Amino acid sequence: MSLIIRSGRDSGNEKGIILITSYLVIAVLLTFSLIFVNRSINEKNIASRQKNSAAAFYLAEAGLDQGLVWLRAQGAPPAGTSAFDPLGGRQSLGEGSYSISIDPDDGNPGVFLKRYKIITRGTVGDATRELINEVRLDSYARYAYFTDTEHFQIGWGNVAVWFVGNDILQGPTHTNSHFHIKGDPVFTDVVGSSDNFITFYNDGNYIYTSNPSNPPYDEPDFQQGIDLGAEPVNMPSQALDLRAAANSGGIYLAGDTTVVLNPDGTMNITNPNQGWIDQNMALPANGAFFVNEGNVYVSGTLDGQLTIGSSMDVVITDNLVYADDPLVNPNSDDVLGLIGENDVVISQGTPFDLQVYASIMALENSFMVENWDLGPAKGTLTVYGGIIQDERGPVGTFSGATGEKLSGYSKNYIYDPRLVNTPPPFYPTTGDYISLSWKEQ
Repeated sequence: MSLIIRSGRDSGNEKGIILITSYLVIAVLLTFSLIFVNRSINEKNIASRQKNSAAAFYLAEAGLDQGLVWLRAQGAPPAGTSAFDPLGGRQSLGEGSYSISIDPDDGNPGVFLKRYKIITRGTVGDATRELINEVRLDSYARYAYFTDTEHFQIGWGNVAVWFVGNDILQGPTHTNSHFHIKGDPVFTDVVGSSDNFITFYNDGNYIYTSNPSNPPYDEPDFQQGIDLGAEPVNMPSQALDLRAAANSGGIYLAGDTTVVLNPDGTMNITNPNQGWIDQNMALPANGAFFVNEGNVYVSGTLDGQLTIGSSMDVVITDNLVYADDPLVNPNSDDVLGLIGENDVVISQGTPFDLQVYASIMALENSFMVENWDLGPAKGTLTVYGGIIQDERGPVGTFSGATGEKLSGYSKNYIYDPRLVNTPPPFYPTTGDYISLSWKEQ
């Protein structure tokens, strides 16, 4: 039997290998620990940067809101074309701060509806976000239909005016009161009501409800929904900008006046105070036409841009259309505004079916049909543009029992979308601003 004895050198080699292996394992563990720690630190830094960036974005948004509030609070749109800081320096909020700059459009001195860029920069830590909101002074012409109240005042009191089954409203609609619904009228665009309820006819048993689909007898079609309790929009009492423009570069007359618009871009004017009988002339250069202390009787075909106003009534005596029909050519630049500081009235002698292409505004009272309650029943009143009025005026009556039209017109109100960007000259503004574009720089 033989005995094998290992040398001391072999045992030392094993110990050395074990020691080296241990060092390698420790090094690997340390490396992974360092990687983990470094990754944790990086992730924490990324999370912090993301948090700061999000907070900076919200601060910039707050700055946009505050810039818009500042613009709304001014008595008139800011003049000039140089950018300015409305708050006088950077504003601190929470863990960060923001700055606001309002930059008027270079073209503002030559236009009625002023434009501005609200530029804000929110900063938290090392994160900065910059937002830009381009806004423009808001015009009442952007409404397809607007009323301060949905009642009409006659000698013995206020009368509710109803939307009924044959009525179609296309375009943005708003009332500072509430709607009265009988049957199934159609509203194709956004609808707002400052009251938080609707009055439904409900087969003669009125229901006042915030549920548009509640009554069993009336089924209005609010295709884009209805916003109940919407913010009120205050009406002006006079067309001050139009008056001023008519006095400076436009046409300003006194006394009853008849205007017949011609498709060649001219108009025939009859005004006894001027001694004019069918006086042919060009449209006013700035598009402003105003009559003080008299009614304006208007009809015809417009080629151009014009706003006709009266300190009393504007009376529509016949069809009133555009030479270049925007329903055929969306690029038509013909646009008409009618502003009665009292009423805008459709004469009793108008055709069975009537077309009115205009943005219509009755500042003190209503847009209505003359002798609306006396008959006879006519055809359809098509308004291509918009109707803005203090009190909702009637254009006809219907039988409460059968829904049959008894007098006046059925309504076909079609919104002219061009009016958002190209309202009639010197059309009244709401004092608010609408956003044209919004972006992050």
